[in-house]
Amino acid sequence: MSLNHPYADVSELPTVLPLFPLSGAILLPRGELPLNVFEPRYLAMVDEAIAGARLIGMIQPLPGDDTIAEATNLYGVGCAGRITRFAETGDGRYLITLTGVARFRILEELTVQTPFRQCRVSYDEFAEDLEAGAGADAVDRESMVSMLRNFAECSKLEVDWASIDAAPTETLVNALAMMCPFGDNDKQALIEAIDLKTRAETLIALAKLDLAQRHGNRPQWH
Repeated sequence: MSLNHPYADVSELPTVLPLFPLSGAILLPRGELPLNVFEPRYLAMVDEAIAGARLIGMIQPLPGDDTIAEATNLYGVGCAGRITRFAETGDGRYLITLTGVARFRILEELTVQTPFRQCRVSYDEFAEDLEAGAGADAVDRESMVSMLRNFAECSKLEVDWASIDAAPTETLVNALAMMCPFGDNDKQALIEAIDLKTRAETLIALAKLDLAQRHGNRPQWH
């Protein structure tokens, strides 16, 4: 999705972000993440974000930690998303869509009066995230599509192959990384991949491992 407010440089992004910790849900640059927001603290977070920079930091809690009270219980890298769709439901919920802008690294959690957490962040190591399609030429797209076909067949997933064929490589890689049903650690490896080629290779490796485990370690890749 194109943004009404594109960012040319990471210096244009806020250095303090409200955080939305959510296991198994990752956001990547130019990816879209729909959210059903109902907790009062996150309703307040959305209100404040809309009134301000419209950016929210999506990040995963560390596995096995059911509480999110301490900064050490979060992974160190997440992704800032801009609110690009917003609707009220009439029963106290918000339906929003975040469009990924750039990944960030947490520098410190701030002591705040808001009911939601806020952290000081840095985007410097992920500056290339602002460039649409960066690194796409280095991705082995054929292997990606082959992986998807095998994974979809074994997982009994319905896939719109026409849309897959038409999708830009970056869109394909990041959409697959966001939607594939991997564990939190694996999802985090995908978000922390240094570039698109590494993310695609990680995605292929994770899918191969998943398929091998389903079939008793017998090769199922072609």
